[in-house]
Amino acid sequence: MEAATEARVPQKLTDKGRATRARILEHAAELIYTKGVHATNNEQLRRAAGVSGSQLNHYFPTKESLVLAVIEWQAERVLTFHRSERFTHFDSLDSLREWAGVYIAYERSYQEGCSLGSLAGEIIKTDLDVHAELANAFEQWRDIFRDGLERMQRLGRISTEADPTRLAYLLLSAFQGGMLLAQVARDIAPLKDALRAAIDHVQTFAMPPAADVLGDVTEAQPEQPGRPPHTHQSLSSTVTSG
Repeated sequence: MEAATEARVPQKLTDKGRATRARILEHAAELIYTKGVHATNNEQLRRAAGVSGSQLNHYFPTKESLVLAVIEWQAERVLTFHRSERFTHFDSLDSLREWAGVYIAYERSYQEGCSLGSLAGEIIKTDLDVHAELANAFEQWRDIFRDGLERMQRLGRISTEADPTRLAYLLLSAFQGGMLLAQVARDIAPLKDALRAAIDHVQTFAMPPAADVLGDVTEAQPEQPGRPPHTHQSLSSTVTSG
């Protein structure tokens, strides 16, 4: 796919060129999110990013190459956040609770939704040949959870009867569905309930001494024997909403 090659092969850019390309991508992602793929045109993007038509065509000669680059840009933000050390590579139930708590505590989650999920919802309605790239982004996201669950098995924290791939899909699906329902309801409750239910299910595979009682990921719980206290942090301004 020619456009995919254009998006994947890095050009030899100066620092200024990289900054210009990044600025175009950031504004393109915002326009596509708010207006949709078809309603976003070159004139809107040129004005928003403060670039000329020749600059835009230099970095992104086709709409397909632009959309592919936006997918990669959004995916990289989401994947980088999920690969951060704060979740200890998702090798424990507590790391899953921490991940859920971050999004639930972020007051704008139900307003913004998932940036990558929203982009996917737009793109799958078009005839642009970018579905493989989008599918790959979600597979990488799924694999972060799957790899963590496999580590839990190796560490003896969850049973070998658990299927890491299926559980990874469950966590990702709970997040995507919960985000969408939270946006519709303008209430964080659907996301909280979906993530709690998914983590509850993972909990059923817990092995002693890792097994403990699943607490509410959104509220401080009284300390009890065998249950560590939960801490919750809001998303910083540098963290993507998913």
